[in-house]
Amino acid sequence: MSPAGVRGLPGLAGVEHIGFTVPDLEEATRFLTEVIGCELVYTLGPFQSDGTWMADRLNVHPRTVMRRLAFFRCANGPNFEVFQYESPDQRPLPPRNSDVGGHHLAFYVQDLDAAVAHLRACDVTVLGEPTISRGPSEGQRWVYFLAPWGMQFELVSFPRGKAYERALDLDGGRGPRLWQPVIPDHLPR
Repeated sequence: MSPAGVRGLPGLAGVEHIGFTVPDLEEATRFLTEVIGCELVYTLGPFQSDGTWMADRLNVHPRTVMRRLAFFRCANGPNFEVFQYESPDQRPLPPRNSDVGGHHLAFYVQDLDAAVAHLRACDVTVLGEPTISRGPSEGQRWVYFLAPWGMQFELVSFPRGKAYERALDLDGGRGPRLWQPVIPDHLPR
C-alpha cells in the first residue's frame, strides 16, 4: 500500500479538525456552545460552484450548495468544522454506528456523573446509564447521547487511567499510548 520503507504521512502532527454536516447550523451552534461548551471561532459561506468543482473536490453532487460553515474550538482537542449543505441527493438521516461511515464524537470529562446530569438538565437524550468498561479499557466509564439532529456523541472518563496503561507501566512503559485531552503533551513512548 505505501512505498517501500515509507510508513505513514510525512510530518503528521495530529488531528486538526473533524468536519460534520448538520441540518440547521444555528441549532448546532446553540447546542455546541451552550450545552457542550465549545467556542465559536468564525463562520463563512455561502459557497456554490458551476461545473464539477464540488464533485471533484468534495465528492458531493455538483449542484450542492454549502449554505454556511462554522469553526468551533472545543477545549483541548481537535476543532470542529460544521457545515450546513443543500444538495439534490442529500440524505436527511445521520448514520448509525453500525452503518458504513457511522461514527460518533467522544468528549472526555472529569466527572461523568455531573456531565450526564448537565445533559439531562438540558433535555438532551442520554442513551441509558453510564457503562463500566472491562478489559484493556477497565477504569473507564462512558455513555452515549444524541444531538438534537440525531448525531451520536459520547462522554468518557477515566480519571485513574485505563488497565492497558497500568500493564504498560509494569512492562517498563514500552508501547504506544492513546492520546488523552487531559495530558495533551503526553507523547507515546
